[in-house]
Amino acid sequence: MNALEADGLHTWYGKSHILHAVSLTVQEGEIVALLGRNGAGKTTTLRSLMGLTRARDGTVRIFDKTTTAWPPFRIAAAGVGYVPEGRRVFQGLTVEENLLVPLERPGPWTIETIYKLFPRLKERRANKGRQLSGGEQEMLAIARALMLNPKLLLLDEPSQGLAPLIVEEVFGVIAGTRSAGMSVLLVEQNVRAAVEIADTACVLDDGRVVFTGPASEFASDEARVRSLAGASVEDWDRPDRELENPG
Repeated sequence: MNALEADGLHTWYGKSHILHAVSLTVQEGEIVALLGRNGAGKTTTLRSLMGLTRARDGTVRIFDKTTTAWPPFRIAAAGVGYVPEGRRVFQGLTVEENLLVPLERPGPWTIETIYKLFPRLKERRANKGRQLSGGEQEMLAIARALMLNPKLLLLDEPSQGLAPLIVEEVFGVIAGTRSAGMSVLLVEQNVRAAVEIADTACVLDDGRVVFTGPASEFASDEARVRSLAGASVEDWDRPDRELENPG
């Protein structure tokens, strides 16, 4: 069974036609990296899959159920976790209070298992969201989604604004979810980091899918990777990587 199938999605914002017949598949236990330059339609694709910006045409199926017209809360209840761009943790709540916000669903992810996966969150469990660094806020956003015990995780730009060493840590966690049987659709500007952990790469350009294939195949095409990665390649390759300032 596929975790996710999108077929021929056309999505508009007002009079602007953003997605043009976008189709993609995420198999169970697979990580798919959705890549492309800024404005290519990556975030709109995630929003269409989650029912936040409904596609005008096309079909979305999640775990063999047609969810195209479902509201976001129903899609989440079907086992889909969503970590939006910008993290959106509750700044006035503690780490632990943030983790307790989602409705409890049965499964392996509990406060205890989250703290084993993210020891830094355990150390800062009494700190307010506003007191966390960007990397810690991203970890908290992912952890909060895991507390729903999803079978499919949608992540929008988890590396945004993070120092390279923190990116490696966050992406190691994402890769670890696959070993737990979770499926992941990852939108990411840091192409190098994404293709290192992904099974499949899907590239958007101007709202159209222009490449779908093994991530290793895409990663081997240096010119193509650099054309998408831009400055993030230089950031990822920097020899003087430093930990993010926790302030």
